[in-house]
Amino acid sequence: MRTYAVTSGKGGVGKTNISANLAIALADRGQRVVVFDADIGLANLDVVLGSRTQYTLQQALTGEKRLSEVIQVGPGGIRLIAGGSGIESLINLSGPKAEAFLTQLNELERSTDILIFDTGAGIDENVMTFLGAADEILLVATPDPASLTDGYATAKAILARKPDASIRVVMNMVDGEQQGRMIYAKLTSISQQFLGVPLKYAGFVRSDQQALAHIRQRQPFYIANPHLPASLDIKGIAGVLLGEGLPQRHQSFTERMKGVIGGLLKAS
Repeated sequence: MRTYAVTSGKGGVGKTNISANLAIALADRGQRVVVFDADIGLANLDVVLGSRTQYTLQQALTGEKRLSEVIQVGPGGIRLIAGGSGIESLINLSGPKAEAFLTQLNELERSTDILIFDTGAGIDENVMTFLGAADEILLVATPDPASLTDGYATAKAILARKPDASIRVVMNMVDGEQQGRMIYAKLTSISQQFLGVPLKYAGFVRSDQQALAHIRQRQPFYIANPHLPASLDIKGIAGVLLGEGLPQRHQSFTERMKGVIGGLLKAS
């Protein structure tokens, strides 16, 4: 299972719409995709997807439901886990409940090709936890100077904690490929100069009024019209992610999550 964490330096850059439509585009390419709403402050992935979630992660952590029962079927063949307050509970989980949850997480890993975390914006501890657990980080930015400044600050914080982190930039709300690549080039140049690490390029998503209309109607634009400019751009990003294999990890995702959950298996 490959894991991606979608994040941004500031809010309002379209991060959750990228997460939702990218998940659908990857499922459209035959991948078994689960998208996890890991934004504790503004958990609205279900709204963006136009899906009502009956259960959340919290019920899986308390043992009221199994993780497989918490996962909801979403549009386009994806599956969805609503996080909410369960995220903090996950990080503080310990003892038998932690062991039981990790067993269920291992089952999820066997039935999933790609797991996408839709994280909150910024660099608080909850966000950094999921960024550290992912194979790759998709950093969403827009041409807005504040977005680029905050995006660089986010990359700096990630690399300070995880020097080998793989960060890939998604330029959103751009006029076209030329603008997307030009602004990305500035961002990665600054990262190279001051952090000593270049940022990878995932692709761009154009400003698209028709896509925006579908967003306002709570419809994933990739499903509403896969031929829209924004849909084609999302499809291109999916192709980039599927076209390049990730470095082999010595640990599975479940093993990495052991480091996230507090107090777990101290004897191991």
